Amino acid sequence: MVAEADLDGHNNGDDSRRALIFTYGTLKRGFPNHTLLQDLMLSGDASFVGTYRTFHNYPLVCGPYRVPFLLNIPGSGHRVRGELYSVTAHGLARMDDLEGTTRAHYERLPIKVIPSTDDTGDVGEGGNVRRGNEKRGFVCYGEKEARGYVKRKDRPQHLTFLDHITSFISSSH
Repeated sequence: MVAEADLDGHNNGDDSRRALIFTYGTLKRGFPNHTLLQDLMLSGDASFVGTYRTFHNYPLVCGPYRVPFLLNIPGSGHRVRGELYSVTAHGLARMDDLEGTTRAHYERLPIKVIPSTDDTGDVGEGGNVRRGNEKRGFVCYGEKEARGYVKRKDRPQHLTFLDHITSFISSSH
């Protein structure tokens, strides 16, 4: 989902009521949950800052229903590419609700990001295309990785998402 962004040690906002949020999955432009950010931008509760990447390497993986997760294992994986948004407290609360942070589906943590040098999000270090694989993670959550994504409202309702994750992990061994 999202991570509180730290731009090279600075929180860019001169408006202290806004947070910088790094999105790396379904909230990005062109993906199923971006409509939330579009609504927030229309209401003035969010603004697009730019395309960024993580300063450190992190594993970006897909779990059950092709839901993307940025694992909190710095130094492993890739410099993940995503989008940075400035959001109000109201916007952040709506994003947290979508992502289930109060239900422990995601944990929003500070992360250092830097501007991305390409627009596609597909180019890895040294100019080589590196989409990754399930074991090492992805550089970015793209169209290929999102194929098969299922919105929360379309998932079986008798299990919690944590139940789905537990089942997914046990079935992948």
